[in-house]
Amino acid sequence: MFSWLSEERASIAAVIIVTLLLCLVISIVIGLKQTAYRAKDEVFGDPERTLGGWYWTLTGISSILLLWFYFSWGMARAFFPETGNELCQAAKIDTAIAPITAALPINSRYFKSTTLTRRNLEQLEILEKNLPVDVYDKAEQEKLFRIILQSKQIIEIFSNPKNQSSDSIRAFKTIQDGFRELSKTLGFGYKGLIPDPEALAQPKWGTDLTEIPLLPTTPRGVLLDKTSQDAKLLTKLFLKTRNNSAAADALIKTTKEMINNIKESNEASDFEEEILSKRFAYVKAVERIFRRLDDGTIFPPSALDNLSNSVNDFFLAITETRGSLNIVDRIFVPGDGVVKSKTQCTEQGSGRWLPKPTDVIATFLKLANPDIEGGGGYKGSTLLWWKWIQIADILAFFIPDSLIDLFPGDYGRHSETGVFQPNFKDKALALAQGDIYLGAVPMLDGHIWDSLFRVIVALALGIGLGVPLGIYMGISRFFKSFFDPIIELYRPVPPLAWAPLVLTIFGIQDDGKIFLLFMVAFAIMVISARTGASGTQLSKIRASHSLGASDRQILRYVILPNAMPEILTGIRISIGVCWGTLVAAEMLAGTTGIGFIENVARVVSNYELIWVTILIMGLLGLAFDILMRWAIVKTIPWRGKG
Repeated sequence: MFSWLSEERASIAAVIIVTLLLCLVISIVIGLKQTAYRAKDEVFGDPERTLGGWYWTLTGISSILLLWFYFSWGMARAFFPETGNELCQAAKIDTAIAPITAALPINSRYFKSTTLTRRNLEQLEILEKNLPVDVYDKAEQEKLFRIILQSKQIIEIFSNPKNQSSDSIRAFKTIQDGFRELSKTLGFGYKGLIPDPEALAQPKWGTDLTEIPLLPTTPRGVLLDKTSQDAKLLTKLFLKTRNNSAAADALIKTTKEMINNIKESNEASDFEEEILSKRFAYVKAVERIFRRLDDGTIFPPSALDNLSNSVNDFFLAITETRGSLNIVDRIFVPGDGVVKSKTQCTEQGSGRWLPKPTDVIATFLKLANPDIEGGGGYKGSTLLWWKWIQIADILAFFIPDSLIDLFPGDYGRHSETGVFQPNFKDKALALAQGDIYLGAVPMLDGHIWDSLFRVIVALALGIGLGVPLGIYMGISRFFKSFFDPIIELYRPVPPLAWAPLVLTIFGIQDDGKIFLLFMVAFAIMVISARTGASGTQLSKIRASHSLGASDRQILRYVILPNAMPEILTGIRISIGVCWGTLVAAEMLAGTTGIGFIENVARVVSNYELIWVTILIMGLLGLAFDILMRWAIVKTIPWRGKG
């Protein structure tokens, strides 16, 4: 069943997209009707106006998902499943003739020969003006000026049509005719062409490690693929073509000898290191330009005109062959389309780093599979499952060994007969270390649970210790004056600044991460509780005193209820900050958890897995926040109504 869903993810995505479009339209219609219906009954600023509105929620979710489908190329794959493969075949042509188009004013404004000529002449002028006369004698200076002059003459010889080699003229004519023949072939169309069975047996777009099938799966793709193979032959001929001439060869030979003579004199000299460095650097710069000239890749200005025209006609023929693919590419494939590398075709732009929603779901389902041996989970651990855990291990987590050391008496000793009989203190230590079997209970397990466990324990400690301290700081001069400098000293420091130190002290186990999260939650809860307690209206406190209430009753029934809105808001903030800090801590040091998964995915550039972890973190954070909203409504229903 799962394999079928994975294979048909494009069709499933099409159904989802249509459903989302319907939801978007229906929700907007309902929202506009409800807004007009309630316009006269609602007052601006009334909190009741924010209640309900499920239709706008549906509008927002539908819009976000539709944008995700669009920019991830999910719509293109859903409604035009062969687009990726056909774009791959077209990209093969671009890759095949890339060396030719790089030499023509197609993807740039100038011929490559023009660019090389301009750049080399400009650099030769700079070298001529900046010749270091303080490190070369007169004879050497004249020789270097001669080298520069002859390099300019080489450029002039190559640029003169009279000196163009007959071999290059014939080669360009052959290449030009070849592109015209390819254009004619494309003009005949692709009717009657049939993909190979091997190509049709390839995994569908996005269902395999090779995201886009490389072999052509449509008649149009077959034509484009064959054209790319023929174009490769023309490119090979172009790359072998050189503008050789007797005049240039003679000048190149003498110039090369002069450069070698200068280099030999530099190597045989005993100048100071600074002078030698300048001499070597200058000769190296001159030789670098010369080497760009002696390979014969500069041609006369009009030598490639006919070839450029035939290549442009070839591109027009490709555009006509692509037909409806051009429209799909422009509308449904945002970004730079598909690029062909040596071994595969890859999506560019947003389609590269934004995986399709159905692919993310498929990756999540694979992670959620509890069968580790069957390929589920991640790095030997499930995503979220359960396992049997010893009760003694749970107790050992909460009972420190040092507490047992405080018990009266000594630990047991072995007898003279070599027998060890444990006493009460030994048994207590065994309990603290989890060495006693007390049965087992089912417990959640996996990467998600590991992260949740760390956050929940740290929040419990932060709330349990931070709220009482914050309350007393709000009502006691001693507590405020004593603890305020300590709290305010470490609170502004970013949590990740503490992470290296805390993880160094505690190691990469859970206690280090829990302590780091506790530091975050503790400071937030102290500030929230203190603000809530100190904000209690004095009239309420004086009225309580006048009615005979004790300090404990005032704290319980006046100050604490007044501080509850701030405390619960602080818990909401703590959850968000702790969650973000935990993921960062797990990325720094950890072998389990959501942050650990994302860190490994980042290293291997697994974008689908990265987005899975992002969505898991977002959904868990949303679940926490919804829970806190429910708790706020149930705990302080008077909020905003006083």
